[in-house]
Amino acid sequence: MKKQLPVLALAAWLLPLQLLAQITGGQHVFKFMTLPPSARITGLGGAQITVQDDDLAFAAANPAALNPSMDGRLTFQHNFFLTDVQHGYAAYGAHLPKLGFTVHGGLQYIGYGDIKQADEFGNVTGNVKASETAFTLGGARQLTDRISLGLNLRFGVSTLDVYQASALAADAGAIYVDTANRFSAAIVLRNVGAQLATYNGVKEDLPYDLQVGFSKRLKHLPFRFTVIAHSLNQWDLRYDDPNNQDDDVLLFGGEQSQTQGNPGIDNFFRHFIFSGEFLLGRNESFRIRLGYNHLRKKELSVRNYRSLAGFSGGVGFKISRFRLDVGYAAYHLAGGVLHVGIGTNLKDFF
Repeated sequence: MKKQLPVLALAAWLLPLQLLAQITGGQHVFKFMTLPPSARITGLGGAQITVQDDDLAFAAANPAALNPSMDGRLTFQHNFFLTDVQHGYAAYGAHLPKLGFTVHGGLQYIGYGDIKQADEFGNVTGNVKASETAFTLGGARQLTDRISLGLNLRFGVSTLDVYQASALAADAGAIYVDTANRFSAAIVLRNVGAQLATYNGVKEDLPYDLQVGFSKRLKHLPFRFTVIAHSLNQWDLRYDDPNNQDDDVLLFGGEQSQTQGNPGIDNFFRHFIFSGEFLLGRNESFRIRLGYNHLRKKELSVRNYRSLAGFSGGVGFKISRFRLDVGYAAYHLAGGVLHVGIGTNLKDFF
């Protein structure tokens, strides 16, 4: 019981923030901070907070994932997002044995491409550049042999033509790892903070998100499944669209039904992301991933058309001193996103 007290204390600290966080959709700024930072996370449905291995990108989603095996790790990730939007993440990690901390620094960026600039009559007068960047510093400490706590601090800058806004945010997380039973669980509160400078003088909310989840690796099969519950700070995730009153509750790839579904059950499953990962070969040198995001499925499916929206997958493999990852997520009938990444340990070269 004593080993569980830090986790319970963190949950008690997060709960009041959860109750105050009933924000409706479309009212957040710096939303790019919620995008998956790596190809591996993209392939796993867009979220992974419960795994603690040598993948440094996991620390961007849950700082408590930081651990000594990330010492010297360097990662570069790039996401070929929808249309010509480009999104990426780069980070480096280090372990400080004298202090008992593992730390990392990361840079997340997104470029929205060229946006047409026009006058009040619709005449195109040029192009507008738009981009956003976030700098992250974080650290974690192992409290016991099973429990770790971590904290990220993030400074974001948003640029639109000659205008600029900035924000300061933080992530706080805890992770519990039971290696004997191949089980792990985590809780994290992401992007809690406020704008420092605004475009129009009105401060808006950051996309803070309370997430909990667990992972279990099977005993007789090299497979780990994960269930993540997200957006717990905002229970109602449904959009009241009168044109979709006949949508079914759960839809895993087929055509939409004309039968009336239960909106409560539908809303419940919109909070969940289900994923699995096959860990194959010596030292897990080859990995296959699958994921399903029900919220993405319901929001981005086109009525009466078959769609893979909400589904994702990917592979990862190790070549010499490098680990390569590729992830794909289907967003819409119009297309999806392709995410690629490469990571290595600089200490292997020196």
